[in-house]
Amino acid sequence: MFDAVSGIFVAIIFVLLCVFFYYVPFMLWVNAQVSGVYVSLIQLFLMRIRKVPPSKIVNCMIEAHKAGLQDVRRDGLEAHYLAGGHIERVVHALVSANKASIPLSFQMATAIDLAGRDVFEAVQMSVNPKVIDTPPVTAVAKDGIQLIAKARVTVRANIRQLVGGAGEDTVLARVGEGIVSSIGSAETHKSVLENPDSISKLVLSKGLDDGTAFEILSIDIADIDVGKNIGAQLQIDQAEADKNIAQAKAEERRAMAIANEQEMKAKAQEARAKVIEAEALVPQAMSEAFRNGNLGIMDYYRMQNIQADTAMREAIGKPSEPKKK
Repeated sequence: MFDAVSGIFVAIIFVLLCVFFYYVPFMLWVNAQVSGVYVSLIQLFLMRIRKVPPSKIVNCMIEAHKAGLQDVRRDGLEAHYLAGGHIERVVHALVSANKASIPLSFQMATAIDLAGRDVFEAVQMSVNPKVIDTPPVTAVAKDGIQLIAKARVTVRANIRQLVGGAGEDTVLARVGEGIVSSIGSAETHKSVLENPDSISKLVLSKGLDDGTAFEILSIDIADIDVGKNIGAQLQIDQAEADKNIAQAKAEERRAMAIANEQEMKAKAQEARAKVIEAEALVPQAMSEAFRNGNLGIMDYYRMQNIQADTAMREAIGKPSEPKKK
């Protein structure tokens, strides 16, 4: 019975000690004191209550203290952690910036981290510039020849512009626009092929890194390929369009001519019908003149002679057709 009670008592003591050392990390406090970082046990206890991991805060304070950083404080680290920041990444960036003599304050580093950018990677990029390969950029020179260029852009992170500055996509878009403008202003594609560094100089002179999180160090043209003859193709397309327009207008004129011809034929047939109708009335008029005594037999013969003479003259006046062999 006594052994069972003592066992329960020991278990309770063990649980209480575990809870105590969880909320009061004594060994972590000892580690901080040995490393030269002052933090009280009460603050470590309050960190547990505020749901802030004391080990992360203390380790970051030790790293900053060993690196000689004076503006890294416990309350600042806690506030940044509670705001959703990455305190380890911020401290790593501060240490790297301090060793590389890059001006970076704790407030700026936390702001960059909370803005969603990797501040440690930005410091590394400031020390070791990054090379970005642009996608193929297609442009046309003034002589109508298409050129396809690829460039390599060497950039360095601009710490002051990381908050609110544009990213890589904007830099690539501006570089591509500059390449298109440079090639488009060239008189011939041969001048671009002979002197490709003219593109780099022209693009760099435009200050494409304004308002971005990067500083463009250099733009190197990696490759230029000759594409299609766009000018000739446009001329061919224009000539084809002009031909189609001319054919359409000619077809319109032909249709109007056919319509006019049909109209003239219809009028001629109408006139012929009226002539035939009038000729049909001639015998009636002649018989009526005979009955009334207005036309005599001699007058009729004289008229027949005149008609025969007229027909003979018309036959003589017609050109003779060549005889078929």
